[in-house]
Amino acid sequence: MALATLGVVVPGIVAIYEFVVKGRKRLGYRVQMDTTATDVVETVHAGALRELQRDDVPIDDPTLVLLRIENNGATNIDTRDYAVLDDDRVGIRVRFPGRQVVGMVVTELSDDYLRPSFQDGSGLAVRGDVIELPKVPLNRSAHYKVLAALERAGGNGSDPGIFPAPVVIGGIKGGVRGGRIQETQSRTGTPKRAMALVGFLVLLVIAQLVVFLRSDTGAPLDCATGRIRVVGSTAFEPIATQAVSAYRDACPGASFDLDMRGSGEGLLALNKAASPDVIAFSDGEKPDGMPALLPRPIAFFLFTLIAHPDAGVRDLTLDQVRALYRGEITNWNQVGGADEPVRLISRNPGSGTRNAFQRRVLAGVREPGSNSDDCRNRDPGTPAGVVRCARDSTEDVLGAVADTPGALGYSELGAAGGRDDLTIVRISGHPATVTEADHGAYPFWETEYGYTYGEPPAESLTASFLRYLTNQVGADILRAHGNRPCAELANPALCHPT
Repeated sequence: MALATLGVVVPGIVAIYEFVVKGRKRLGYRVQMDTTATDVVETVHAGALRELQRDDVPIDDPTLVLLRIENNGATNIDTRDYAVLDDDRVGIRVRFPGRQVVGMVVTELSDDYLRPSFQDGSGLAVRGDVIELPKVPLNRSAHYKVLAALERAGGNGSDPGIFPAPVVIGGIKGGVRGGRIQETQSRTGTPKRAMALVGFLVLLVIAQLVVFLRSDTGAPLDCATGRIRVVGSTAFEPIATQAVSAYRDACPGASFDLDMRGSGEGLLALNKAASPDVIAFSDGEKPDGMPALLPRPIAFFLFTLIAHPDAGVRDLTLDQVRALYRGEITNWNQVGGADEPVRLISRNPGSGTRNAFQRRVLAGVREPGSNSDDCRNRDPGTPAGVVRCARDSTEDVLGAVADTPGALGYSELGAAGGRDDLTIVRISGHPATVTEADHGAYPFWETEYGYTYGEPPAESLTASFLRYLTNQVGADILRAHGNRPCAELANPALCHPT
């Protein structure tokens, strides 16, 4: 216990020092050159130096300074991060005491995205002994360099000498020392404090290894074994598949059978099996008539509308979406899109995604039945109106929308987000994000539940895997797919049954 406590406390102190005391956003600079530009030994190759003149008058005691401005922190710096100066365009000022700036040029950009930051009107300017640099967004480790030519202040006749170092003013809000820009200094060798910390951590790791080798088992904490069956939502299938693989890697004694055919079918299969060794994942709550099935909120799950790119729509109001599914809008040009017939591609009845769409977007109104098998043309004998079809799985809907001109459908956000053959459609201007949904602006979401038949034993693989999904590596997998464990919401009560 003592070793485990030290293993947590020491890295915690290091993290607090690094990210709180030192600051995660850090803007730094280096004076890479500050040298005189006069002849010490006259040679035939001195022509370039003789060009350092202004209005045909040689520069008095010329010097060249090369500055490197860099992001040497742990996170990206945006234009909004810069400290407030008297000119909103200016992020950094460099003053050269005893000198006047004759000319300045940006000589190097670490990335081409920095180039627009230095265009006309950006704030890049020279004012007497000061260089003004604009608010440049810098990704982690990004930098740019500025070369300045200067002369001694006061004109000809002054005695040459050593000039004071440049004074750099500005920085970022909440950064090092309350927003100041910090000089980046090269260091050789390893500080004693760092060596002591490394030595301590090495000893700690060795001690933990000895304890581990002497223990009865090397299995991770809460690493239950056995065999379970996982059924339910096709929208949740990519997450379940990845989480199962990660759990098996950590706990080789665990075995899983995945059979994801939809929320409705999964709940029916669990109810029929009446076994504690089955988990059914459902997009939303179970229907009536299954009193033995117990829910466990797993995640705040996001869905999105998707359209064929030819439809020409990227944003629809809630009223427009409801009018589309009532069949009142039959061509996309009625809502400002392309002259293309509307075709609606849905999930089959019993799908949790379909239920979430009807509940959250259509205000509880059921979608009309299908009238097409191919999603392009109405089946013979069906009444005139919008073409409607349905598919069994999330992947089937995504493929059908991508292949059908004028198609509109819906799916889990993570599955749709990585495709370039579909258009993600906002609802009333709001994107499908956890923040937008958590605060009530985005309506298309649902709680993802893990259902069990009764309460599984605490030490069982069923209980262990459900815990794994919400507070271990499984939680990271949920986040990677654009969703969140319920406990991480600003309003966690959203996840619980109403």
